[in-house]
Amino acid sequence: MKKYYTRVCNFYYGNISKKLIKQKKTLPLNGNIEISFDKIEILSRDLCKTIHIKEINKLPRFLKKKINQDLKIIIKKNKNFSNFRFNKNPNIMGVLNLTPDSFSDGGKFNKKNKGYNHAINLFKLGANIIDIGGESTRPGSKQIHHQQEWNRIKSSLIKLSKKINLSLDTRKSEIMEKGIKKGVKLINDISGLNYDQKTIKVLKKYNTPFVIHHIQGTPTNMQKNPKYKNVLLDIYDFFEEKINYLRKYGIKHNHIAIDPGIGFGKNLKHNMKLISNISIFHSLGFPILIGLSRKKFIKDISGKNDSNQRLGGTVGSSIFAMTQGVQILRIHDVNEVVQGIKVFKELIKN
Repeated sequence: MKKYYTRVCNFYYGNISKKLIKQKKTLPLNGNIEISFDKIEILSRDLCKTIHIKEINKLPRFLKKKINQDLKIIIKKNKNFSNFRFNKNPNIMGVLNLTPDSFSDGGKFNKKNKGYNHAINLFKLGANIIDIGGESTRPGSKQIHHQQEWNRIKSSLIKLSKKINLSLDTRKSEIMEKGIKKGVKLINDISGLNYDQKTIKVLKKYNTPFVIHHIQGTPTNMQKNPKYKNVLLDIYDFFEEKINYLRKYGIKHNHIAIDPGIGFGKNLKHNMKLISNISIFHSLGFPILIGLSRKKFIKDISGKNDSNQRLGGTVGSSIFAMTQGVQILRIHDVNEVVQGIKVFKELIKN
């Protein structure tokens, strides 16, 4: 039987959204009246059709039922967790790489108290949570031993967890368990929980919130000619299958975010397709996290290889993601992105 997907589109933001919802002309996204929509795109492997929400009743019975089921999920409010507040989007996840070889800031914060001070500063500038990592997963990187990874983050993690909310960027169950015991509030595993078979056991044992991240391949080989039948629908199916597996395994809570993994086993065409159609993932019912900050697609589009900068592309793509209802932005340059969001929100009030 053909599978159909629902992507909400044609968004309204700010005061106009509130007004249209009150007039019953749009539907709120995730229960948030500051962003709403009045159109949906119906997709399958061989169909792409956009209709107004008022036209849903004209659809065939089976399709109308499917769309209405998806809409119930899409307009339902997400419950807060890990210091994320989903009534006012977006939330900011600040990045703290305590590595010598991360793609844009490797070696910058892994000495003395630089990492600690940087994390505190990011939090003060508006980050809801800081994502701390001790192993680079840039394209072409190789795995390191779990003890080496822990040694890189241990001191900063212990000190920071007493002051601010921390997410832990790791693929290894040993690191996850140590971090959770020290107060980590979220696990961010770029392998999609596939690297370490013990990972899911740890997440279930401690009932810890986590991110389901998509990657094709491993960091070592992920950018060697990645291929998909349909990148958007293939990744949607991956999330759906993973969530069903986790439910069967016994993880029942909804403190889960989904991240399509921009740049993780995707070329420029794949990345653009995912970012421009990111709102399809709202029908899964979980907050969407996206990492656009300083990513290679910005260089590919701009033609400038400046991985330490890429600030304009980061701000522009982050604001676009926000207008598509993305709830969590993973960001290096917190101050600049928060500033851009504040200006955007103020402008649309008028």
